[in-house]
Amino acid sequence: VDTQIFYPVMPPPGPVCIVLVARMLWDKGVGEFVEAANRLTAAGVNARFVLVGDPDPANPASVPEATLSSWHGQHGVEWWGRREDIPAVLQAAHIACLPSSYGEGLPKSLLEAAACGLPIVTSDAPGCREVVRDGVNGLLVPVRDTAALATALRKLIDDAALRRRMGEQSRLRAETEFGLETVIAQTLAVYREVCV
Repeated sequence: VDTQIFYPVMPPPGPVCIVLVARMLWDKGVGEFVEAANRLTAAGVNARFVLVGDPDPANPASVPEATLSSWHGQHGVEWWGRREDIPAVLQAAHIACLPSSYGEGLPKSLLEAAACGLPIVTSDAPGCREVVRDGVNGLLVPVRDTAALATALRKLIDDAALRRRMGEQSRLRAETEFGLETVIAQTLAVYREVCV
C-alpha cells in the first residue's frame, strides 16, 4: 500500500462511520454487515454503516443493485456505489469492516484502511487475519457470525480511545509491514539472494 496516498487524518465528527469497501458480493460479508447494522440500530446505536463498491452482475455471488438500493437509508445503512476517491472515503470513516468469507489473498481494502489509521473489524479467515492482530489493530470475528460482528463493531463504536489506539497500530503495521517501500526492499532482497 502507498502510505503517501493513504494516510491518517483527524477523525471526522460523529456519528461514528463504519465503511466496507469491496465489490458488493455476498461472499464479502455485505449481508452480515447490513444485518449487524440492523441489530445495532435496533439497540439504539447511532452510527453510519457505509457500503462502497458496485455489484458484479457476472458473479453469481453478486448482491443485486435493487437490494443495495433498498438497504440505502434503512437502519443507518448507506450505499455509495463505486468511488474513485478511496483515500478520502477512508479518511471520512472511523472504522473499516470486511466480514469476508471469500478466501481473500491479502485484501487491498484492509491494507488501505490500515494505512489510513483505521481500526479494523474483519473475519478470522485467511488473508483478513494477516492484516489484523486481534485486539491490537482491530478485532477478528468468526466467519458469517453476525452477532459477533455486531458485538465487535459496538465495542469500537462505543470507545473512541480504543479506536484511536487500534488505529495507531494499524498505521504502524501498514508502514512497517505493508508499505510500498518496505515490500519493494524485501522483494529486491529476495532477488539478490536468489541471483547470487
